[in-house]
This record gives sequence, structure tokens and C-alpha cells, in this order.
Amino acid sequence: MTARAVRIGCHAAFWGDSTAYAEQLVRRARVDYLVSDYLAEITMSLLARARQSDPAAGFALDVVEAVGPLLPELLANGTKVVTNAGGLNARACRDALRRAATELGATPRIAVVEGDDLMPRLDTVRAMDPLEIATGRPLPARVASMNAYLGAVPIARALAAGADIVVCGRVVDSALALGPLLHEFGWPPDAYDLLAAGSLAGHVIECGAQATGGIFTDWRDVPGWDDMGMPIVECASDGTFVVTKPAGTGGAVTTATVGEQIVYEIGDPAAYVLPDVTCDFTHVRLSGAGADRVAVSGARGTAPPLAYKVCATYPDGYRLLSTALIAGGEAAARAERTGAAIIARVERLLAARKLAPFAETCIEVVGGGAIVGDPTIARGCREAVLKIGARHEQRAALELLARETPAAGCAMAQGLTGLIGGRATPSPVIRLFSFLLERQFVDERVAVDLDGVPVLLHPAQPAASADGYAPPTVRAATPQEEARSAPVPAFANGRGGGRRTVPLRTIARGRSGDKGDACNIGVIARHPAVTATIAEQMSAARVAERFAYVARGPVTRFDLPGLHAFNFVIERALGGGGVASLRYDPQGKSYAQILLDEPVEVPVAWLDAEGGLDLQRLPAASAS
Repeated sequence: MTARAVRIGCHAAFWGDSTAYAEQLVRRARVDYLVSDYLAEITMSLLARARQSDPAAGFALDVVEAVGPLLPELLANGTKVVTNAGGLNARACRDALRRAATELGATPRIAVVEGDDLMPRLDTVRAMDPLEIATGRPLPARVASMNAYLGAVPIARALAAGADIVVCGRVVDSALALGPLLHEFGWPPDAYDLLAAGSLAGHVIECGAQATGGIFTDWRDVPGWDDMGMPIVECASDGTFVVTKPAGTGGAVTTATVGEQIVYEIGDPAAYVLPDVTCDFTHVRLSGAGADRVAVSGARGTAPPLAYKVCATYPDGYRLLSTALIAGGEAAARAERTGAAIIARVERLLAARKLAPFAETCIEVVGGGAIVGDPTIARGCREAVLKIGARHEQRAALELLARETPAAGCAMAQGLTGLIGGRATPSPVIRLFSFLLERQFVDERVAVDLDGVPVLLHPAQPAASADGYAPPTVRAATPQEEARSAPVPAFANGRGGGRRTVPLRTIARGRSGDKGDACNIGVIARHPAVTATIAEQMSAARVAERFAYVARGPVTRFDLPGLHAFNFVIERALGGGGVASLRYDPQGKSYAQILLDEPVEVPVAWLDAEGGLDLQRLPAASAS
């Protein structure tokens, strides 16, 4: 057990992230642990599709390119590697890393965390009649993959057994940091506040540069995009930690950049459910600790659920996305008509061939207001991108659509410059199915090199419900919130009664992302004094109204008083989410920026001469 601060740096935030970041953390920061998070829910679908084509695939090969050349240096420095690049084929990932090491004369001890793959027990799981968490649907007849979200304990056991590299399959993202902290500090399994703090540290760095100024609301304030610094957490044994980045790199580590990452994709912040702990982030506090250094404290925890979340994928036909550029006057209207005509034509041809109609179609005219939900934009649009999406059980139907789409160049709208990227190709749809499974049905184990090492998991703790799962708390909008949900009226001259209508971004920052088919939008007050104004004017009902053009489910607002923030969860908002969606934004990445354009009414006295928020003129407010 160590008394020093443990430095953990994340070099990859997704499958496809830059492979240059690992070298930055190793050579410009000397971290104790180098971790990488490659597995978003959408990635599991992509890996399942890859493994269908090649049984030797199914893992993130990026890790070999990023870490392989550094292995001799990592071993010399004593830096450990923890990654979930194993995906659906952790042993193949281990073998690829071993080959890379051998070529450089290095001999790291590589551990594989296994047990998340439940496909060998598919019949047993199916007999239990699992139901999808969000919809209550039964498990599909055909399943491509099925993986439980494991926690941090197997990672800690692998490190204790002497592993230099720990390759995981499906573990929760934050476990990549919590595992090393359990190993270093010896935190007991029921020290829930500490486990929550370690999980929060992992959550902050799991998305890489998103914590160091990447995709930040105030993007103009972030320097050095070409050399963004990757996040490092310096963790103490009491659960507090400091977020920083390698010296001399681009980006920015401030309470605002870190705050945006904390509210990212967390659902109910008072019940962020993980395999090791149920976290409460509502009272997390941030404070400056020097240049590019932010101290984080205040995470709380309670017992974890008795059930694991399981992510299954299943084939659901095929999809096709085709795009074309149209320019000139009335571009959006011509694009809209072109898209509708193409779909109508192909539907008629399908019927003539006795094929079923499309299961789903989606026409989006980018530049015409389709993405932001404002059709008035189309009136002045002089260049637009037409996107046609379709889904069908049979590949042949989509091949017909791909063949017929180019005919629009001569038979339909003038000004169509051709298909972007050429004729589209149908691709399989692999859809997600998430359910809960009691822990005793998941056999977690660790293999260091080729020798099995037994793993003794801590006893399951009581949970809040009989089935072992504590669902997120859903708070209905109050009558007062409902009454305030109507859009804020704009004043003819921008002023009225000492108040002015401004975009929400004037008083708040935001960030959004996905959890399956749900979108999370985190909104953070720029100053504690404006928190009440956001609460008053941004109700769940108002957000639901704003996104009614894409959302098919309810909206819930959660409060994070420690950060003066709110999290809006919009259900069924992403067209199915991931690779199953036909939309241009299947992960809701643009939703926060759309919401930040919404008008709010504030006192004129809060604003400076340019209409921005003047922090010096705001009333004093408690930081609590």
C-alpha cells in the first residue's frame, strides 16, 4: 500500500483515437499507469460486426500501434498498462501485444481479464428470460455477442499478481483507473466513498482530451488543438485527486473543462451505478490548484447492485446511408424533394419485385435545419447536403436503393453535384440489447500470461430493491416547472423591464452524449448566481419541447448542486442509437450546442457592453 499520489494518464478515448498520445504521456509526463478506453456501446456493435467477418478480429488493434513501440521504455520506467482494447477477443489482443513486445526484445507479463463474454452460456441466460432495460423486450432469437460489464476488482488482482499489462474485455470505463487505485491503496470493498472517488477519477479521464479542453463550449479559449494534452489524475489515498496534463502541451485544464466532463453521460448523478459502487456525484466540488491543475473532491458512494449490466448485440438486417451535395437557390427544398422522390421510386420498385417496403427511412437535409430542428433555416439555404438513410431486412433492397440514387442527377433536382464518396454500400445492422444479470452467473477470472490466477471477488452487498438493481431516481416536473416550460418571449429591441433575452450559452456551458438510445445533456452555470435562473427557465418540459422533433420518450432533469449544474436525460432520442441509427448524429453530440442556443431572460445588469456575462457585476452567491 502506497502513501504517495498515483499518476494515471489516459491515452485513448475511443476506438480510432490518435495513437500518438501514448508517447506524449510516457515521455512528457512519466505516469505510473497508462490506460486506454476503446469501448463505447457503439464500439461493441462494430466489433461484433468485425468478428462476424473474421473470428480473429473483435479487438481494438489501435492499442498495438500506440503502446507496442513503447513497451521497452514502459518496462524500464515501471509504468503499467491497463486497457479494455480486448473488446470481444481479449486473448487475440494479448497475443498481438506479445508479438509486438517480442519484436523489440521485451518480455512483459500480460494479464487477461475474462468472464465478461457470456456467449458460452447463452442457453442458460436465455432460459432466464432477460428483458431489455429500456423497453422490456425479450432477448432476440439471434445474438451476435453478449458481455457483462465487469468492475475493477479483477484488474487489481491482475496487478497484484505481477502483470505489467492488463488486457480487459468489457469492463466499465472508470474501472480502468479504479483497478490500479484498489491495488495501490488497498481500499476495502465497502469503502464506498473511496470507490466512488476512484470511479470519478476514471470517469474524468476516460474520454481523453474531453477533460483537457477538447469539445469545450468556449472553444476559442483553448489553445494548441494540434498538440492537445491528455488528462492525468494524481490520486491520493483519501480519494481526492488533481486533474492535470503534460507540461507544454495544448489544451486547458480548468474547473470549467473538468466540470463539463463530469456531467458527460452520467444519467442520474445521484445514482451512477457501477459494478463496484453506486456513485453520488451531486456534491462534487472543483477548485483551482495551480496552472492546468484542478482539485476534485466530494464524491460519495453506496453499495453496488447485485446484478451486472449485460450488453448483448444482435443482427437486425442492413442499412444504407447515401449523401449528395446540392447548391444554389432553394437548395434545401430541392434536396428535400429529391430525397423523398428517391425513396418513393425505390419503394415502388421493391413492390414490383415483391420485396417488403423499407423498415425505416430517414431523410436529413444538412443546412436546411434538419439537425437543429429549425425548418426556417431552409428559406435562406443556398447549399445543402442531402442524406438518405434506409434500413431493410434484405441486403438486395438496399443495393437497389444504392443503384437508383445516382439517377437523381439527371431526373430530379438541378444543382446536385454528385454523391459524396461515390455509391453507398449496404452494411449489417448490429443492434444493442442491454439487460441485468445476477452476479453469480458471471465467472470473472484473470489469466497472467498463460497461467490462471484465481480471483476472489468481494461479497455482493445489499441493494435497494429485491432484484438487486437500484433504478435511477426519476423526478417528475413540478407544476411550477411545467408552467415555466413555454419558450421565453423575445423583446422587440432585446430589452424589456430591465431584462434582456440572450442565448443560454451566455450564462451556461454544456456537453452532451449518449447512453444507448438516450441522450444526456449536461448544463453548467457559468457562475453560481445564475444557477437559479437556469433552473427556473430550463425545465424538463421545456427541453422536451425543444427536442420534440427527434425525441420519442420523456425527459428528466437531475440537479448537481455541487457543480451548479443540471443533467437532462432524453429517452429514445437517437433513432435507436449507435450503428442502428440512420441519423447523422446517432450519439447526440450536437444536442448540448443546440440547447445552448435557446433564449433565456436575464437582468441587463448581469451583462457587459457586448452582451456577455459580466462576472464582476453578478450578485454574490454561495459556492455550496
